[in-house]
Amino acid sequence: MAQLHEKAVEDSSIGPYTFERFLEVAAAFHGNPAPGLIVGGFMVDAARSFLPEGILFDAVVETKKCLPDAVQILTPPSYGNGWMRVLNLGRYALSLYDKLTGEGYRVWLDPEHLKAWPEIHAWYLKTKPKKEQNRERLFAEIKAGARSLCRVARVRARPDFVAKPHMGAIGVCPVCGEGYPTADGAICRGCAGEAPYIRENESPRLRAVPVGEAAGRRVLHDMTRIVPGSSKGVEFSAGAAISAGDVCRLQTMGKNRVYVEDLSEPDGAFVHENEAGLAFAEAMAGPGIVTSGPPREGKVELLAANDGLLTLDKERLVAFNLVEGVMCASRQANLVVEAGKAVAGCRAIPLYLPRRVFSAAMHVLEAGPLFVVRPIRKARAGVLVTGTEVFSGLIEDKFEPVVRAKVEALSGTVVAAEKVPDDRGAVAAGVKKLLAAGADLIITTAGLSVDPDDVTRLGLDDAGLADAVHGMPVLPGAMALVGRIGDADVIGVPACALFHRTTSFDLLLPRVLAGLRPTRRDLAAMAEGAMCLSCRACTYPKCPFG
Repeated sequence: MAQLHEKAVEDSSIGPYTFERFLEVAAAFHGNPAPGLIVGGFMVDAARSFLPEGILFDAVVETKKCLPDAVQILTPPSYGNGWMRVLNLGRYALSLYDKLTGEGYRVWLDPEHLKAWPEIHAWYLKTKPKKEQNRERLFAEIKAGARSLCRVARVRARPDFVAKPHMGAIGVCPVCGEGYPTADGAICRGCAGEAPYIRENESPRLRAVPVGEAAGRRVLHDMTRIVPGSSKGVEFSAGAAISAGDVCRLQTMGKNRVYVEDLSEPDGAFVHENEAGLAFAEAMAGPGIVTSGPPREGKVELLAANDGLLTLDKERLVAFNLVEGVMCASRQANLVVEAGKAVAGCRAIPLYLPRRVFSAAMHVLEAGPLFVVRPIRKARAGVLVTGTEVFSGLIEDKFEPVVRAKVEALSGTVVAAEKVPDDRGAVAAGVKKLLAAGADLIITTAGLSVDPDDVTRLGLDDAGLADAVHGMPVLPGAMALVGRIGDADVIGVPACALFHRTTSFDLLLPRVLAGLRPTRRDLAAMAEGAMCLSCRACTYPKCPFG
C-alpha cells in the first residue's frame, strides 16, 4: 500500500471541511449523511493527496452507490462535465488520474484491512442487518479511521479510456422531435423503447354492430376461422362485403358483433395494419427479394426472387423491432435460400398503428433495404490437395471428391485438381497451375494445422496470398483460411473435412461465391451458433449451425 502524505492519516477533516461539517454538506447534497458517502470522502482525500498540485484530473468510480457523490462534492469532476465516469464494476473503489497522461491513484476498501474497525467491517460486508448496526459507533470508527481506512495504489488508465469520447452529430428524432445523438440510430433511444414512461393508449375509436345488422356493410379487418387440428385461415378479408348469407357463418365463428368500415374511419393519425405491413415490406426488400402480395391479416412475407445467399442488416433489423407496435422476423443471415421461399415476414401489431409509430418505423428503413439475396456465382474451382502421403500414393486422396461435391452443389465446376507434397515451393507451383487452368477459386486441403510440416499457408503466401484470415471460431474447422490471390478467391480447408459432413467450409463457400470477403471481425461474429453437434443424421442447413 502506498503511504499517504500531506494530511496525517488520523486527521478527521475531509477536504476543506471538518468531519462534522462534512456530515452536514453530505446530508444536503445526498439527502442523508450515508456512511458510504462519508467513507468516500476520505477515499477521495486519499487519492487526491498523491496528485501534484494544480493538475487537471478525471475520476473513475467503480460503483454507483454513494461514492460518485463524494467525488462531486470534493472535486471538479462530475456527471455533468463528463470528467467523472461511473463503471459499475461492483467494487467500492475510485481512481483520480491526470487528464493528459492517465497517471493516477486508485483507492479501495480491503475487507481484511477493515477488520481493525469491526463496525465498519460489518457494515461493509453486510454481515449485520441495518437495524442491528450501532450507527453512533459506526461513525465514530469512520472518524477515527479516516484516511487509514483506505488502500492506495498507483495506476495508469488505458489510452483509449483517457481519450474523451465525443457526442458526435446531433439530429432531430422523427418521432418525438427532440434533439439526440445520431450515433444512437435512426430514432432516439427514448422512442426506441428505452424511455421509462407509460404511454397513454393510442387506439382509434372503433365501432361495431351486432352481427345480425352487419349485412350490407364491409369488414374492417381480416377475420380468421380456426378449426382446431385442421385449419386456420382468413374467412373474411378486410373490405369484403357482408351478405345476409354470411351472417350465419359469422355466428358459427363465434362473432357476436362485427367491426365495419363505415362506422370506424380513423383520421390521418392512424395507419391500417395492411397499409403499414405492405409499406414496411416494400422498404425492407432489396435486390433478390419480392413481397408475397397483398397483406393477409396485416402480415406480408418477403420471398427470395432467386436462388442465392440471404444477407441482412442485423443492426437495423433490431432497431426496427425496437419500435413499439411493429415486428419483423427473418431466417438466419448467410443461408443459401431457394427462389420462392419465404425469408422474412413483417406486420403492424395493432389493427391501426399510430402515425407517429409508423413514421418512426419507416425512418429506420430509410437507409436502405434490410434484406438482400445475393446471387452465388458458378465457381470455376481449382482443388489443391496437399500432403506427401497423398502425393506419393501411400494413402488414397478422399479430399477432392468431398470438395467437388460441395462445389457442384452450388452449381460450380472443378476445372483442375493438383496433388503436391508438403513443400512450400510445390504448393506455390500447384497454385500457379490451377490459375493457369482458369480457376477463379482455389481450394486447398489439409496442411493448415500447427504441425511444423504443415506448410500450406507458407506456400500460399509465396503464391501471392493477400487479405488472408487464418483461423475462425467454428467447430469443426477452426483452422480454415480465407483470402485471395490476384482476382481468385482462396479457401483453405482443414483436414477435419474428411471426418465431418459439415464444417467451416460449408459456411465459407457460399459467402465467398456470393462476393463476400470475410474479415476477421466477420468471422469473429460467427462464433455464436458455430459449434456443430455432429448429429448422426445431419440436417444442415436446416439446423442452427452457422
